Order: sequence, then structure tokens, then C-alpha cells
Amino acid sequence: MRVAFLGLGLIGGSIARALAAGAPGDWSVAAWTPRGDGPRLAADALVIEAAATGAGDAIDGAELILLAAPPLDCLDLLRALAGPLREHVAPDAVITDVASTKSAIVALAGSLGLRFVGGHPMAGREVGGFAASDAGLFRDRPWVVVPSVDADVEATLRVEALAGACGARVVRMSADEHDRAVAAISHLPLVVAAALVEAVAGRPASPAPDWPAAADLAAGGWEGMTRLARGDVEMGTGIAVTNAPALASRLRDLRGVIDGWLGDLERDGGPDGDAIRNRLQAARDTLLEPGG
Repeated sequence: MRVAFLGLGLIGGSIARALAAGAPGDWSVAAWTPRGDGPRLAADALVIEAAATGAGDAIDGAELILLAAPPLDCLDLLRALAGPLREHVAPDAVITDVASTKSAIVALAGSLGLRFVGGHPMAGREVGGFAASDAGLFRDRPWVVVPSVDADVEATLRVEALAGACGARVVRMSADEHDRAVAAISHLPLVVAAALVEAVAGRPASPAPDWPAAADLAAGGWEGMTRLARGDVEMGTGIAVTNAPALASRLRDLRGVIDGWLGDLERDGGPDGDAIRNRLQAARDTLLEPGG
């Protein structure tokens, strides 16, 4: 199957590496990015034959067009595929993506009349770019597949074949189901990490007065809790913008829980140690349960 990558950073590059590393099936890969850095590195590493000179060049003859870009960029690419790039899209080509949100992307693809199946491999790292890509990144990891309302079975199977070739475990979900789930386990932690930095450290132009002393003491707990705030800003922006309703709902849930903690800590007569112990124990037990 000929696959055209529009975008070749960490996720796209890892998929391309998996295909080049002897994935089951007959795969041919072309790639293009606006700056061309990823495709050049991929060509040098013999992951692809050569970097495409343009997006149209990359998708000519492709059976599967993969949008490996942040959510907002995926929306722009869909508009381009339905507009100036339409003549390069083969009649039977299937378009998919690997973005972290699905509802807005699936809806736009449907409104544009594109043969589209949403996708989201559930793996990643804090660092981006093709140089960080890894052929084994998706092995044994869930790869969410979101068929559009009018997606045909063959189109869905084509995307699932790509996921399987990377060693991933296919999970079919609706766009809404996906967005609410990842808002909880991925997008909420990102916003919480950023909010924690804002609350404790302030901003570069106006740091919190006691931040220098706190920063000097910071260790593993701070590092772990703020890890996501060190990630790709454009990716995070696209996630928040395209999954705002589900993310806002999860933030309201968290705010309610934090209000409960405030009540326990500011209780008349002082905190109840047993109540706090029970909360911490319940959280620990939840995570230690199978599937937690």
C-alpha cells in the first residue's frame, strides 16, 4: 500500500520507521512537510526513498493519506485536500490522521466530502521531531480508529491495517467517546501541569516571589507533575481549542474535587487526619486496582 505522510515528526516518523522496519505487508512511503526537515532526515535514514518536493507530489497515487500534524494543522490540511490539492487525491484514496482530538476533525472531513477515517495512536513522548521517532513506539499500544458517519468498511480496514502493521492494538470508538476519554487521561493532565506552573512559579515576566527558593528545592515530584507542561506548545494549543467542551467538563469535575480538599484542609477545628488518610488511600487503591 502506498502511504503519503503530510507531516513527519515524532508520530508520523515512528509510523514510517515501523513500516520500513519490516512491517507485515507491502508498504511504499512518501512524505512532505512544510519545512522538509523530517522527510530529509527520513531519506538519509533510508526510511523513505526521497523527500517529496510538495504536498501534491507526496499524495499522487497514494492509497492512504496520513495527516501527521497537530489538530489545527490537520483542519487546514483537510481544507487543502478538498480544495487546491483535490486533483492529486486518488478517487479511491483514504485519508486518516493521528491527531489527539477527533470530533472537530471528523466533522470537517465529512462536511468536505472526503473519504476519511479518524485515527489516534495512544503513544508519545515529550520531545517531538523525526529525530525522536521510534519504530517500536506503538507496539502493543491502543490505536483508536474513528470511522466517519459515512465511512465505508474498506476505508476503515485500510486504516486498521496501518495500525496493525505498527504492532498496535486497534480500538474502535466514536469521536465523542474518544474526545471525552482523552480529555480525562491526556488533556486534563496537560492543563493541570500548566496551571501548576502558573500557580507556583508564575510567568517569566512576573515570577512568583518565593519561586527561586522553591525551585532550589524542587525534585522528582515537581519534575513528574510538570512534565507535560514542557511539551509542544502548538500541539497543546490545538488540543485545547479542538476539544474545549470535553476538557472544560473535566476541569469542572476537578474543580469540584479540589473544593472538597479545601474543605478538608480548612475545616473548623483543623484538618481531620482520618478523612485525609481515607482520601489518599482511596486514590492509591483506585490506581492499584487492575486497569487503574
